[in-house]
Amino acid sequence: MNTSPRQAAHADRPLPAGASYLGPHTSRTPLTVTVVLRRMGQPPTPAAWPQRPRWARGEFGAHCGADPADIARVRSHADAYGLEEAGCEPHRRVLQLRGSVDALQRAFGVQLGRYRWPGLPQYVVGCEQAPVLPADVAPSVIAVLGLDGRPVARPQFRKPLATPNQTYTPPQIGQLYNFPANADGSGQCVALIELGGGFSQTDLTSYFTALGISPVPTVTAVSVAGGKNSPGGEADGEVMLDIEMVGSLAPGAAIAVYFAPNTDQGFYEAISQAAHDTQNKPSVISISWGGPEASWSASSLAAMQSALEDAAALGVSVTVAAGDNGSSDGESDGQPHVDFPASSPYSLACGGTTLTAAASTISSEVVWNETASNEGATGGGVSTDYALPTWQQGSNVPKAPNGFVGRGVPDVAGDADPLTGYQVRVDGQDQVIGGTSAVAPLWAALLARCNQSLGRSVGDVHAALYQIGESAFHDITQGNNGAYDAGQGWDACTGLGSPDGQMLLAALAAQNTTATGMGSSQGQRKT
Repeated sequence: MNTSPRQAAHADRPLPAGASYLGPHTSRTPLTVTVVLRRMGQPPTPAAWPQRPRWARGEFGAHCGADPADIARVRSHADAYGLEEAGCEPHRRVLQLRGSVDALQRAFGVQLGRYRWPGLPQYVVGCEQAPVLPADVAPSVIAVLGLDGRPVARPQFRKPLATPNQTYTPPQIGQLYNFPANADGSGQCVALIELGGGFSQTDLTSYFTALGISPVPTVTAVSVAGGKNSPGGEADGEVMLDIEMVGSLAPGAAIAVYFAPNTDQGFYEAISQAAHDTQNKPSVISISWGGPEASWSASSLAAMQSALEDAAALGVSVTVAAGDNGSSDGESDGQPHVDFPASSPYSLACGGTTLTAAASTISSEVVWNETASNEGATGGGVSTDYALPTWQQGSNVPKAPNGFVGRGVPDVAGDADPLTGYQVRVDGQDQVIGGTSAVAPLWAALLARCNQSLGRSVGDVHAALYQIGESAFHDITQGNNGAYDAGQGWDACTGLGSPDGQMLLAALAAQNTTATGMGSSQGQRKT
């Protein structure tokens, strides 16, 4: 399998506390796995604003898809063990294989087991070994997903335990953050990745109507890898928060909700399918789910990273919640950790603040840290898997605890404290929800409005944001998230800060004008 030296340390996936092995998995029900293949040629260049994507969605596969020879090698291996081909999408570098438990175990050199999992009523199927492939096949494969069905991510939302100090509707937040006027996201599609839960159209209609938003935003559910819109559980809070944030702040944008199982296979498929979707054509993907970097297997991490890389190359911006458990990211080893996929350099990582306003003006904004009262804190820190990107080299990112010069998290921020949370409607009930889960769709909506105003997608906006700097942000200089303190400029609590949307749009437009005058965007294509 293809793994980086940094990722080799967690090639296998140890069981978390509270999990236990129950015995071998002997079901006669066939399983379907997703084989993620390496791309042909060199990795694609991200469509970093103000440049345009090099290839449109319909052209991407011919340049950056799977090599036909690699597909043939994996097919031959599958045939030798009696596996059936359930699907092949070369442009996404995906080959889906189906077979019995015994055939899959022999084909990939693993043992599938049944595991009791903390918080789940039913056992999960999993394996603790990395798949093994023959020497002639292994270089072709990034990951084999679907052999391990353990949950990989948690939703990053928080309901307040105490009575909130101040709450906001999403449009009020848009006003406080000076979202661009004369733009509502029309002509854009925002994709939401959901690994559980669901929404009720009746709730959405009631919520948006009460806010005076008409017509009601269009929301489409997309089923991925067997996932579906299934309201009635705790994760509904995540789904409804995401939809209501985007729908309120960019009401003209279409919203496509990709429902997938909470597994590495489901998560990968949701991002990959959204990035390559030629029907809905999202220009922004918002992700409010994640897990500590160290909890991911090397191959799962590499597969997810390749899907995010595809999105960046196609000009799709990806906003990701940075986590709600402070600098530990919920780990108990006493060390700082960052959340993935927020830690990917292709993700716009979104941290959290505590926002106080008076007379429609921000009066105070500090790092969200209510750990003392068990109300959560913003994630943030330094990756131990991804090196410091060029666009962050002037930001004084500290080294990771192990000395690695890594990518700093987050990039940007917004109100996330549940005690200054958002007024939403979930399963027929009006309630308040916070968490960095709210910040990812907030930034997705802001970018959708910028896309509309600029006439095209901003794509990978990292370099542009770091070049723009403080002029388009409210710099958060007070507070900490545990291991890291806020300060002037970028910090590992709130990144560059919370947005001044109108100033951000003006700066992006100026960059585009300068680049167009220099001819840097010529010869490139739109998606």
